[in-house]
Amino acid sequence: MPSRELERLQAVNRFLTLEIDKEKELNDIVRMAAEICGTSTALITLLDDKTQYIKFKVGFDKETTRKKDAFCAHVIENDEVMMVPDALLDGRFASNPLVTGNPNIRFYAGAPLTTQDGHNLGSLCVIDPAPKLLSSLQLQMLEVLSRQVIHILEFEISVTILKKQYTEARNSEIKLRSFFESSKSCHLLLGKNYEILAFNKSLEKFILSTFDQTISEGTDIRSFVHEDHFQSFTENYKNALTGISAVSENYLSYEHTSIWWYMTYEPAYNQAGEIIGVSFNATDITKRISQEKLVIAQNDSLKKIAFMQSHELRRPVSTIMGIMDLIKSEDYVTDREELQVLEKAVEELDDKIRMIVNYT
Repeated sequence: MPSRELERLQAVNRFLTLEIDKEKELNDIVRMAAEICGTSTALITLLDDKTQYIKFKVGFDKETTRKKDAFCAHVIENDEVMMVPDALLDGRFASNPLVTGNPNIRFYAGAPLTTQDGHNLGSLCVIDPAPKLLSSLQLQMLEVLSRQVIHILEFEISVTILKKQYTEARNSEIKLRSFFESSKSCHLLLGKNYEILAFNKSLEKFILSTFDQTISEGTDIRSFVHEDHFQSFTENYKNALTGISAVSENYLSYEHTSIWWYMTYEPAYNQAGEIIGVSFNATDITKRISQEKLVIAQNDSLKKIAFMQSHELRRPVSTIMGIMDLIKSEDYVTDREELQVLEKAVEELDDKIRMIVNYT
């Protein structure tokens, strides 16, 4: 199948599955075509590779016909109005079952429904059981009405696409906003002049609890930047506006608390790839830093304990073991000085053990 025909069939399928809101307007056009041309029947048809679909009609009882029997199949092969004054006298249609049987077509005139990209989807046609001729004005009016039909159909499909895109974008926005608002980190989108474009609830709560103020879109964020952090904030902000990302960790003291912040500065882009502002995010890492300090302190304690085990504990333990060997001998006679040495060694060992307990 030629690629052009494949594209046409894809376009037809889009229109066949289209939920049309402007049915009244299309039905009005069908009735108007029949009145202008003085015929008993008028149709709006769409044709795929096998079937002619009658979408809107007056004076006709069929919903579909075979494409090979459709007069409109000849219309879509051309880009102009086709008129058949008497089908019985036209070799293309004389034996057509739609001519020899119900609805006994004798007269036919149809204008192609041509999309903006040049695909002929079907036709606006008028038929009658009696032979006739249309004036050039009537044929011209039929063509004008066919263009109005395609305008309505293309408008409908454009609206459908826009609705779908809007729904998808809205769903995406809802998901993003849900993440944005549920995050415990402070998220902030800034414009090119420090103005707030968007912020989440975590940032709003922090500003309210820390500064006893509320923020809103358009507010200059510099009013809420800690003085100890002001210079690095503005430098990183300006760098982000040039496309350079930045990360920093800052310990800042406020009136009622102190916080370790992990901060990121990222350039914010629009769909055209242009930098429109800065995405700033701040995460409270105070617990993480405290945990890291605790681990470091515990490691230092373990090192001190290991040193004491390998060096300082050996001396009193060796003294005690030496005196114990003397005591075990059969001819040992208690000596006051040795007992004092033993007592001192025990006290020293007790002190070292207490130190180890304190380290843990």
